[in-house]
Amino acid sequence: MSKHYQNLLTQLDKLYRHNRQGSFRTRRRYYEAMQRFCRFLAEQFRLERLANIAPKHIYAYVSYLQEQEKSVSTIKTDLSAIRFFHDLIQQPRYELPSNADLLLQRRTFGEVDRTWSMAEFSRMQACALELEREDYVTILYLGRYAALRIHECFRIDTATAARAIKEDAITIKGKGGLVRTVPLTPLLVQRLQLHLQQTPRGHKLFVPDDQQTHTAIKALQAFIYLYRPHAQDKGSDRPMTFHGLRHTCAAEWYKGFIQKQPNPYQARKSVSKLLGHGRDDVTRIYLASMKTASKFLGRKRPGVLPGSDLYDG
Repeated sequence: MSKHYQNLLTQLDKLYRHNRQGSFRTRRRYYEAMQRFCRFLAEQFRLERLANIAPKHIYAYVSYLQEQEKSVSTIKTDLSAIRFFHDLIQQPRYELPSNADLLLQRRTFGEVDRTWSMAEFSRMQACALELEREDYVTILYLGRYAALRIHECFRIDTATAARAIKEDAITIKGKGGLVRTVPLTPLLVQRLQLHLQQTPRGHKLFVPDDQQTHTAIKALQAFIYLYRPHAQDKGSDRPMTFHGLRHTCAAEWYKGFIQKQPNPYQARKSVSKLLGHGRDDVTRIYLASMKTASKFLGRKRPGVLPGSDLYDG
């Protein structure tokens, strides 16, 4: 147990002992959720005082939970727990953002739409290009056209990239240690070649030598959050998180499989294999917004840069 986590836990225990609001079950559920949040704060931010919890910590934690494929209801419950204990803190430094500020996706008959439209993807890529962040351009492509999780992208080293270029497919270890191989578009192969030429042998492609992996991940998440207002479609309440690109890719894969094998279960099974999990119910979550996603997949040909003459989406 780290020093930072121990400090936060001591403060949390004090709040918990002196609180009598709510039922025992609710207090216990909130306490466990807050424990997980404290561990995140300690590991990711080295925070030492609960009174210093800031909006940036909440935004980062929501992104983390979404990357862990937690449901909207679970995230909202955890946020309720954080706010519950935050209200017990004397003189907190910051006011926490609301669910509306966080752009938490709404449920519609049990369905969740996390996809990006093609216009949103194009605009976000343009923001990355304007900042001359070629690494962000490539990582966004890996999420959109290979459905890689954010931590899977930052795990790619020179050996993995070289093998992917040779095989036109990337083999990656995902959640639970599950290994999967995902075909790559020609553009993704070219992008990996670009970064491979610029990265010393044995190093990670998207993590600078002076930076830790989790810090690089947080920087990309911050970039998406900062430029989301500029990239998001007008009037849209769909969130734009990196994990949404994985949903968009899954919907596109399903559309292609269902055209070749008009058996929904077999099509979902094929998508499941590429996503790197074996549960049909999880695949259904990814495809929950299929009807909405189909409107946004557009006519963009995979592997075409936004702004190219070949882009008509």
